[in-house]
Amino acid sequence: MHAAPTRYQLAEIGSLLADPSRAAILLALVDGRARPAGELARMAGIAPSTASAHLGRLLEGGLLQVLEQGRHRYFRVASDHVAQVLEALPLLRVPHACAPEPAVDTRPLAFARTCYRHLAGRLGVAFYEGLRRQAWIELGEQAVRLSTTGAEALQAAGLLPHGTAGQVLAGRGCLDWTERRFHLGGALGVAVTEQLVRRDWLRRHDGSRALLLTPPGRSGLRRLGIVLDD
Repeated sequence: MHAAPTRYQLAEIGSLLADPSRAAILLALVDGRARPAGELARMAGIAPSTASAHLGRLLEGGLLQVLEQGRHRYFRVASDHVAQVLEALPLLRVPHACAPEPAVDTRPLAFARTCYRHLAGRLGVAFYEGLRRQAWIELGEQAVRLSTTGAEALQAAGLLPHGTAGQVLAGRGCLDWTERRFHLGGALGVAVTEQLVRRDWLRRHDGSRALLLTPPGRSGLRRLGIVLDD
């Protein structure tokens, strides 16, 4: 069991997230990709020198890690746990009775998106609920695992990596910030999402976390008993 954070630790994390430029950098990385500093500067709309200072603070604060390949450096979210916290933060916001309409259309993100590297949004919740309803997953205290029947069904559909024993992959329930319900996270969620993209059931949008459900994907999910709310 983890020790409760101190007020100073919470304040430190809050200070890291309070700057809009650092928030933009974190949001650009919450899909699990690793990006160079120059690209993050452009995505955040700030100068490279400013981005470098922000990246240093995020690295020091433990929210990011850096990967070095030769002379190149790439930044990514430090862990699945950090990404989970970033994805869940909007749940803490108290909704206003007359909240203004968002400037950016969030409907594609609300339908299907990556949360770190696994499927989220309405489609992610529907997928998780379909697995649970058919007893294809077993909910333990620490992890979500496929049942024997579930592993066989997903293997037959090509949604598990070839040669992978699905019951060995551990997943977890991840609270979805747009749906307020759970979708499938952890290693199992990542593996299934990668196969959904590889089989062209889902397609990525460049520069966005949004995912497009293709006609073959819609048909395939329906064959698996995944009920989609159109």
